[in-house]
Amino acid sequence: MDSIITLMNPKIYLAPMAGVTDLSFRLISRSFGAAHCFFEMVDSMSTVYGHPKNSRLLKTHKKDSPIAAQLVGADPKVMLEAAETLISLVEITSLDINSGCPAPKITKKGAGAGLLKDTAKLSKIIKTLVSKLRIPVTVKMRTGYSRRDLSECVRTAKECEASGASTLFIHGRIASQGYSGDIDYEAIRAVKEALKIPVFGSGNIFDHLMAKKMLDETGCDGILVARGALGNPWIFKNIENYLECGKDPKIPTLSEKKKVLKKHLAYIEKYKDIRLSNKAGYMGKVAMTYLKGFPSARRIRDDICRVRSYKELLKLINRVKIKR
Repeated sequence: MDSIITLMNPKIYLAPMAGVTDLSFRLISRSFGAAHCFFEMVDSMSTVYGHPKNSRLLKTHKKDSPIAAQLVGADPKVMLEAAETLISLVEITSLDINSGCPAPKITKKGAGAGLLKDTAKLSKIIKTLVSKLRIPVTVKMRTGYSRRDLSECVRTAKECEASGASTLFIHGRIASQGYSGDIDYEAIRAVKEALKIPVFGSGNIFDHLMAKKMLDETGCDGILVARGALGNPWIFKNIENYLECGKDPKIPTLSEKKKVLKKHLAYIEKYKDIRLSNKAGYMGKVAMTYLKGFPSARRIRDDICRVRSYKELLKLINRVKIKR
């Protein structure tokens, strides 16, 4: 079975983010160099028992390739059935087992980062999927659950490898940190040095410099970009160019940001399958990620909150100017 690292170039992934990395987000990211993406995280129970939301999560496009999927769950049999269902519905290059999500609604079920408290179950899930699926099975994990323990982190990673995982994605925080606090580069490096399979680092990759720092300090084979891509699809090409040429990227102007934002919103209008009453609000949240940091950003945000339609939002964006 080929390692996932052979499926991509450069070694940069758009990470799965629930409620964020939908088809519109992936298409705009791909247009700026995101060579490989994930669907949003998919719940195994919902997949098996037919929750209608899952079909919307799996919406794709011929330009949306190659693409991987990530499953969250705690029951090996349900995870396998969900994986087989996914593979029957969409063509994916690999399937990731989520053992990193720190959300309480996930961990209280023993899923996501909750699996780090029961590594025997995590190992069983990996073995079950690897034995039945014809695509690579990967694992996304945290450096721990509630406390830092370097030896335990490495042991868990080695157990994932021994169980058949083809690649390990590791976020450099323990689950109880959520998304705050420093990244534990030492733990990621320790895992990288202990494993033979590819190891990808994740956490706080908000720009090209943080990407370089992750690679330099951990020696990992690649990186996952998550929140750093919010309102910033340029990040993929910026990282790629910086790693190849050492050139600092140009900061997008307001005009450039507005142009890309409108393209992103057009994708949402075309592809996002949600209630019309919710779509304007979703578009508004996306618009805010592009326009934050500019002068008058607070006023712009207040104006966006009052928008009730796609056309109304476009008119507002067109009026946005930098006030000296």
